Amino acid sequence: MTVLKEGPHTGEYIISEANGTRSREVVTLASGTAGIVGRVLGEVTASGKYVPLAPAASDGSEQAAAILYDNVDATDADHAAVVTARDTEVRGSSLSWPAAIDEEKQAAATADLLALGIVIR
Repeated sequence: MTVLKEGPHTGEYIISEANGTRSREVVTLASGTAGIVGRVLGEVTASGKYVPLAPAASDGSEQAAAILYDNVDATDADHAAVVTARDTEVRGSSLSWPAAIDEEKQAAATADLLALGIVIR
């Protein structure tokens, strides 16, 4: 018997959000990024493009700026992506953090999201 594994669904990390699309933005996901639903993103200050959170960086991407709403494959070129940018409650167990993030950096990123009105439950 074949066993199929289902991946994360669009926006499945969301518990509640502001009405309409007030909580979301369309941003540019930088080339070289394979984005999955719930990935915590940082924004590169110089380009304004979004990349996976990089706690050891010093280009702006070390600060959490959004959460990826849907799977986006930007491995070959920049790609438009919808993100949760503000005023949302999210399920912490459904978020995708960098593999090497320590508790202190994750706490700082959580505070960054909270400042945007994104509350992790």
